[in-house]
Amino acid sequence: MKFTCLSEGRGYYFPPCHIVNICGFRVLLDCPLDLSALAVFSPLPIVISSLLDEKASIHSGQSSSNSESVRQDVSELLDSKKLIQAEPWYKTVKSLQLWSIYSIDVVLISSPMGMLGLPFLTRLKDFRAKIYATEAASRLGKLMMEDLISMHMELRQFYGPEESGCPQWMTWEKLELLPRALKDIVLGSERTELGGWMSIYSAADIKGCMEKVQFLKYAEEACYNGSLTIKALSSGLEIGACNWNILSPKGNIIYLSGSVFASATATSFDYKALEGSDVLLYSDFTACNDVDGEKNDFPPATGSSYSSNIGSCWETIPESWLDSDEYSEEMEKVSFICSCALDTISDGGSVLIPIGRPGVMLQLLENISLSLESSNLKVPIYFVSSVAEELLAFSNIIPEWLSSQLQERFCSGQPLFTHIQLSNEKKLFVSPAIHSSKFLTSWQEPCIVFCPHWSLRLGPVFHLLQRWCADPNSLLIIEERADIKLALLPFEPMSMKVLQCSFISGIKLKKAIPLLKILQPKHVLVPESLRPHISCWNPKFSVQSFSENETVVVPKLKAFADMDIAMDVASELLIDTKMIEGKNIARLKGELLIEQGKYRCVVRNKQVLSSQVRPLLFLGRVDLDSLLMALEKMGMKVAAQSSGGSENVSLIFISEPSEALIEVTSTQTTISVGDETTASLVSEAVRSTLVCF
Repeated sequence: MKFTCLSEGRGYYFPPCHIVNICGFRVLLDCPLDLSALAVFSPLPIVISSLLDEKASIHSGQSSSNSESVRQDVSELLDSKKLIQAEPWYKTVKSLQLWSIYSIDVVLISSPMGMLGLPFLTRLKDFRAKIYATEAASRLGKLMMEDLISMHMELRQFYGPEESGCPQWMTWEKLELLPRALKDIVLGSERTELGGWMSIYSAADIKGCMEKVQFLKYAEEACYNGSLTIKALSSGLEIGACNWNILSPKGNIIYLSGSVFASATATSFDYKALEGSDVLLYSDFTACNDVDGEKNDFPPATGSSYSSNIGSCWETIPESWLDSDEYSEEMEKVSFICSCALDTISDGGSVLIPIGRPGVMLQLLENISLSLESSNLKVPIYFVSSVAEELLAFSNIIPEWLSSQLQERFCSGQPLFTHIQLSNEKKLFVSPAIHSSKFLTSWQEPCIVFCPHWSLRLGPVFHLLQRWCADPNSLLIIEERADIKLALLPFEPMSMKVLQCSFISGIKLKKAIPLLKILQPKHVLVPESLRPHISCWNPKFSVQSFSENETVVVPKLKAFADMDIAMDVASELLIDTKMIEGKNIARLKGELLIEQGKYRCVVRNKQVLSSQVRPLLFLGRVDLDSLLMALEKMGMKVAAQSSGGSENVSLIFISEPSEALIEVTSTQTTISVGDETTASLVSEAVRSTLVCF
């Protein structure tokens, strides 16, 4: 088995991407887009928020002058800071372009964000792979891709038809003029990533992509080519997000993506189904980000201080995880965001929330509406997106994909979410765009707006930021990101308050090791930065590390593969067996099949042990000394030569009666001979060193 990390990713919005070769099948794990790279592009250099001025209930006298000042600031900023003023392209996983698309057999999608780059592959004529994803992740991923196209079309209307061939901004003359910070994003630190940029796919590409996806429920098995049995298991990261269990004839492989033990919205992490695998591919990079932050708090190389926290009975660990920090931590963050939103509304400002996680967005929408009601504040909530209505409708019919708390609510007869009631009470207004009549006729300020896109370069968020960036009473709630200064650059000077918040995107370092102790795989592949922290505990399993753009060869999963055989056939085989090298060996004539990831032997003729004379079989390893003696007894002139190294190849040169060459390795013996007489003699000599059967 070979494993190649194509991209380590960067958290929830840009998950990792890998290729693994299992039993001769090449499996692609996720196909994301790096949408944070959109920060190098300039937003639309126009202000259309004046459309809202007619409906503004406050600040009406300041609106025109503020818009003008923002327009001037943006114009100056685009000239001075060299943001790319062109229709955006999208950054894919660069290393994936180096692989033959035709050679990919299977694609596994772990989350909605993990499929945003998939149409770039499926639209290629050489693409033939089978795609597997959960039903919920596929639906959410489709909505995200459709929304991305809708937002991009606004930019295309401004810039005009797409350029044929390479756009102007991608020429080396233009790239050389970019500031270093932008150049690092466009070209990468090693200046090799320009080939990963693509123009946006079309609605037809999305449709064609979704037609190739096989939808799965959690724990539902799918069989590929009879050899691989694939199963999706809840990861808790997002609605429909999953880890993968891949069963092959040579062993059981677990792919562990970003996982959350107790989610407020999604089904919790099903870690029990991951126990006892042959190989565990640990692809949750959250712990890697914790290494520096927790190095002072993390236990030393001896595991004594940590083992006391684990206890002798591992069953008690998950309870403490589920009942303590993760769920309560998420709810505390949501409560804090709600309180900040209420304070902003009380001060006469508006709140803008461009968070791209469906589960978090639904949770915030629910809790903010309840907070407004309890505080007796009557302000409208807007959800502006081309897929808003479809997303909200979908969220109320998927109880099996949601958390246990929401499932209990559903079983008690209550709706999963309250947005239907909010819409009926005219507290929530859902609109496809900010220029739609439905939005403009209901507009009033102050208000709370949920809208895309979290990159701050596409969609309604840009226009609303232009409107409110000069208002010190308004609030922007955005997820914490390393490039926040670059993201906000077009809106400087920024008087608007900015609240950065982070949500759990995976398993933290302090929980990674106890989890591995519970799962007890035989072999683990971990990111290079995690290996010292895991190896220092002297685990019972073997640990191997991987780095980006490096292929790792995984040791053989099993010395022998298991095979199913009928009981009556097995009992007959016991009659005539031979002990060879400590193993009972029997002859059998039948058909070897692979079904559901397992070998199965089918005997068409019930007479397993035929009374007819059968040709002799020879079994065993060729002993070099014994073979030399046998050849010399037959009057052959021989010379032997051995080469050292890992291959350990031995060569036997035969010069008389005619030339021949015998090459002996640990796995095979190759005989090259020029005439039938010598061939017959060599064959007889080799058989004399083996066990006749």
